[in-house]
Amino acid sequence: MQIEQIIDNIYPISPISRAKLLTLFKEVKLPKQSVVLRANQVESKLLFIKKGIVRAFVQQAEEEVTFWFGKEGDVVLSMKSYVEGLPAYESVELLEDSELLEVHSESLQKLFAQDVEIANWGRKLAEQELIKTEERLISIQFKTASDRYIELLNDSPDLLQRVQLKHIASYLGITQVSLSRIRSAIR
Repeated sequence: MQIEQIIDNIYPISPISRAKLLTLFKEVKLPKQSVVLRANQVESKLLFIKKGIVRAFVQQAEEEVTFWFGKEGDVVLSMKSYVEGLPAYESVELLEDSELLEVHSESLQKLFAQDVEIANWGRKLAEQELIKTEERLISIQFKTASDRYIELLNDSPDLLQRVQLKHIASYLGITQVSLSRIRSAIR
């Protein structure tokens, strides 16, 4: 996915503002299993996924709990670091060899102060991330694991071909055995 398309999917801006914004992006290619954001560190960058898939997770006791997947067109950031400048709760790992577009928060914040269109783009980005978080919270609180799996099938069927089942089970908050039972029942 091209950066212009990613920008427009968040909030279309004028060609002049887009040109300013584009100067901040640096293309980065990283291999599968790279950790691009780390828990307990202040993360000073945002990453936009041009190609690839990622998972956000937290370490809990002896296991990693996956709570989000990102793919082409998605932004990868720690909202806690981005908004408050505090250490991230989560780590983010690449599940495929990936092409990312990196922008540093500080540079982006400076541009927000100079260009109201870009500031509005940044506001829309934060609003979209808030809505995704709210939808995930509601899903976890009020839907069964089967319902969440069906929702995942409907919203992102490609994830099942691209992500290991252990990560999908973790995302759903169930064991791999329970995931196998759900998958069998749906077939």
